Amino acid sequence: MAAPFTRVYRPLWRIITTTTLNKGVRNVSSTRQQWSAQNVKTAGVASPWALHGAVCLQRLPVVSQDRSPIEEEFMKLMHQMELERSLLSDHDLRLLEDAARMTRKQEEDSDEEEEDYRDKEIFTAQDLEDIWEQKLKQYQPAPRSQGVDEKGVSSSERCLAESLILLVKKDVGSQKLWLLPQIQWQTGETLRQTAERALASLPGADLKATFLGNAPCGFYKYKYPKDIQKEGSVGAKVFFFKAVLSSHKHLPLEKNSFAWVKKDELQDFLKPEYLKQVRRFIMAL
Repeated sequence: MAAPFTRVYRPLWRIITTTTLNKGVRNVSSTRQQWSAQNVKTAGVASPWALHGAVCLQRLPVVSQDRSPIEEEFMKLMHQMELERSLLSDHDLRLLEDAARMTRKQEEDSDEEEEDYRDKEIFTAQDLEDIWEQKLKQYQPAPRSQGVDEKGVSSSERCLAESLILLVKKDVGSQKLWLLPQIQWQTGETLRQTAERALASLPGADLKATFLGNAPCGFYKYKYPKDIQKEGSVGAKVFFFKAVLSSHKHLPLEKNSFAWVKKDELQDFLKPEYLKQVRRFIMAL
């Protein structure tokens, strides 16, 4: 008699799970192959956009701004409140003591302590005030301007009470445009190093700056004019970095190549689309 046949059944959940895993492995393998092929294809094709690093160099205010009329009134009010609520200083107490001593001396109501001061030279608080007044008359405050033309934009010594931004004139095709200092990226350097090189390569300018971070603060993309577009080259992508002027030599810069302008003067130099992107990261300090 034949042995009884025993049929083994697999649970339904195990069959579904195994089938799904096999399909997932095949899908992942196929996707990896597609990604590898795409990366190889992309690496062989150069980008039609040239990368540029640019620097937004600001000269911070050197002197404080002039107070407005309402600020002048508020300052006088605070000074009056401080004068009314403040206590007497040591100098004020000494003035009162000297005045009381002079009153007693005039009334000839002096005691033994007063007699001890008769043969000595008394240096009163009023004598101190007279000395301070003489020193104050000799004090000359530093000038609030360097004697340069405030309307001329070639000098960084103009408008000392406001922040200035450096612009340079660049040849873009057949046009001469005002832009922030920029230069094309080179292989092996970071975009910040490119921005630093853009500042160091300015002709006739010895500018030392402190860069504020390693990440770009802004971005702008533009297409080259048709007359300078080459095969595979469409335009440029510019990454802006912020920097603060730390020191510079007072060298005569070309008037038509460099400009130090205020924030509200940018619209007179920059193109509208370029200005829109630049205004996003420029603060009026």
